[in-house]
Parts: sequence; C-alpha cells; structure tokens
Amino acid sequence: MSITVEDVKAALSKVVDPNTTKDLVSTRSVRNLKVEGGQIALDVELGYPAKSQIDLIRTAVLDALAPLGLPVTLNVTSKIIAHTVQRGLKPLPNVKNIIAVASGKGGVGKSTTAVNLALALAAEGANVGVLDADIYGPSQPMMLGVSGRPITKDGKSMEPMEAHGLQISSIGFLIDPDEPMVWRGPMVTQALQQLLDQTNWRDLDYLVIDMPPGTGDIQLTLSQKVPVTGAVIVTTPQDIALLDARKGLKMFEKVGIPILGIVENMSTHICSNCGHVEDIFGSGGGEKMTQDFKVDFLGKLPLKMSIREQTDVGRPTVVAEPDSPVSEIYKAIARKVAIRVAEKAKDMSSKFPTIVVKND
Repeated sequence: MSITVEDVKAALSKVVDPNTTKDLVSTRSVRNLKVEGGQIALDVELGYPAKSQIDLIRTAVLDALAPLGLPVTLNVTSKIIAHTVQRGLKPLPNVKNIIAVASGKGGVGKSTTAVNLALALAAEGANVGVLDADIYGPSQPMMLGVSGRPITKDGKSMEPMEAHGLQISSIGFLIDPDEPMVWRGPMVTQALQQLLDQTNWRDLDYLVIDMPPGTGDIQLTLSQKVPVTGAVIVTTPQDIALLDARKGLKMFEKVGIPILGIVENMSTHICSNCGHVEDIFGSGGGEKMTQDFKVDFLGKLPLKMSIREQTDVGRPTVVAEPDSPVSEIYKAIARKVAIRVAEKAKDMSSKFPTIVVKND
C-alpha cells in the first residue's frame, strides 16, 4: 500500500508540541510536506524561538512517522513574525514584537525578571533588545554590566549598546550615574520616545521594555504611541504587591494592550545555607490573580541570594548559570511568553499600500 500525504498528516496530528500543548497539524506548523519517490520530506516551522526544543520535537516527529516505513527528510526551524498591536499603530521598523514588562509597584524584581526574560529569549535563538524605560531609576546598564556612551553615525540617532547578545538602550548611558533625573512628566515621556525611535535597532524579533513601576505618564505614553504586542505583569505573592499589580493589569486592559501573563517573583525563599524553603511573602497570590482576570500564569521564581548577586555584577542568572534550575524557570517563562505572542494575529499592515489623496 502506497503512503499518501494524508497518511503522513494523520500521523503528525498525533505529535503534540510540549510547549504549546497542541498538535503540529492544527497549529499549521507542518510546511512543504511531500511524499515522492518513496520518501517523505517536510519542514516543521515553530512560531517561537526554540533552540533547546528542536531536537525534542524532531525526535517526536521521526518517531511518529517511523511506522510508515519510509525515509524522512526533516527540518525543524523557528520563524518569528510581527504580530498585531494597538489599533491605529504599526510595528516599528526592524522590531517585530514589543513586550512590556511591568508592575504596579517597585521592589518586586521587575527589572531582574525583564533582563532574564530577554536573555532567555536570546538563548533560545531570538534577536532581542532591551529598552530601559525607567527614566528616573535606570538599572539595566548595571544589571548587564555595560558602561560608556552610545555612538552616533549621523548625529541624529544612536547605535544600541550590546552585552550578552542583547541590544540595549537606556537613559543610563547618557547621564552620570549619580545624577538625579529631576524632570517633569512631559520631559520623561519625550525621553522615552526618543530612546525608542532614535535607537537603530537591528532586526529584533523581540524588544523587551523594562517599565517603571506605577500607572503614570510613561505607561500612558506607551499605550498611546508605542506599538506594544503584549504585557507581562510581575508581582510578589504578598497582598500589597498584588493590589498594585491588579491596577497595572487593568490599565493595560483599558488601553487595549493584551496581557501575556503574570509572573510571581520572590515566590519562596531558599536558604543559601540549608536549602530550607519558606513562603516569606505568602503563597498563591499570583495564581489567584490569573484566575480572577482570566489570564495565563507564566511561572513563579524563588527569592534567592544568587539572583541578586549576579545582576549586581552584570551577569544575570541566565548568563551566569545557564543550566541552573532558576535559569530553566526563566527559559520556560520566556517560551510561554513567546508562544502567547505567536498565537496573536499576524500584523498585516505592511501588506496594504498607503493611500494618499491629493487635490489637484
């Protein structure tokens, strides 16, 4: 009996991507499928960066096709595309997707989460940038171990700084580290817009924006003028942090920015001496918040001394200990975020011509 394309599809429909929990056929991940000359050839194209997952998925596909008894030529790749943003806005040139990492209040580890999320996406094969939008308290230069001034080639725009494979822009590169930013709201929002628009980002799959805490001018500017694909909310389990995180989440909902999910940081404390685990800030608050607002729970991270020590010296956990349990949590969160982005509608704005009406 000859094997047909439909036979191959039937076999592939039983292969479930462990990250999306959906089969490869229904997600249209199977491309260029052919059965010719007694051989099967196909590509599996994932919509999220998956460097660490390719061998796993490749093995699952080959195992599923083995009973058909034909040799298989298989390529497993990732392809990141631009997805829809707020109505009336278009994705930035050379930036496919913007992910805002936000919190309702300070002190919950938002910046640490943002930088490790960016590094985890890069570790999975994506081109990633970080925009430090906390104008009053920029921390990304220190966390990534970068100093100096960005260069400009035309006197109008600047090249991003680089570290650990990331492209970085921050007001921290343009001011003295000890200089306070005594600016009113309009100046702050203008600075954010300039950092975003006047940095020569190079072919980014994701730009991670480390947002300042709160729901003020910068957040409003972001929602109105910056084409954001989605937001990640960072909180701790304690009630006071959750109260503010809920306000931040509702703000993004009101301005039409999708919530990609919630990260619960400092979920448990792990003693560096004995390894004892204790819920210092309570437990389950982040998961309850996801249930209340019907959004995804992306994961929980421990309160661990090494995480703080590593960012203080400019080598965040995903770089300092790439194979550690904490790094694996960051990478799992990053894959979930990328998958939520991939599930959004594609951006089609570049497919339509710009129509200009002139009066002669």
